[in-house]
Amino acid sequence: MALRDDFERPSAIQQRGIFPFCKGLDVIQQAQSEIGKTTTFCYGILQQLDYRLVQCHALVLTPTRELAQQIEEVMRALGDFLGVKVHTFVGGTSVREDQRILPVACLL
Repeated sequence: MALRDDFERPSAIQQRGIFPFCKGLDVIQQAQSEIGKTTTFCYGILQQLDYRLVQCHALVLTPTRELAQQIEEVMRALGDFLGVKVHTFVGGTSVREDQRILPVACLL
């Protein structure tokens, strides 16, 4: 994933979406694939977190396993230096392992 490309020059959708998202406004994005929607979405969520609290801050629901994994990857990259813990819970995996991880996962 070329995540660094998203930070050298924000795409048009990122330029329009990040600021309102960070202000807590509802944002609807529609654009072609590979254009930066996921990064905008993830950045907006990370800006809303209260890092003083150790609890679940966000729950992201997606229609597909692939999108869930993509969001997890972007969240990990963006939240790397913030100490954010991210985990993807999807069907077909160990429920016991998910239950073990859930209390310590900060962002889902």
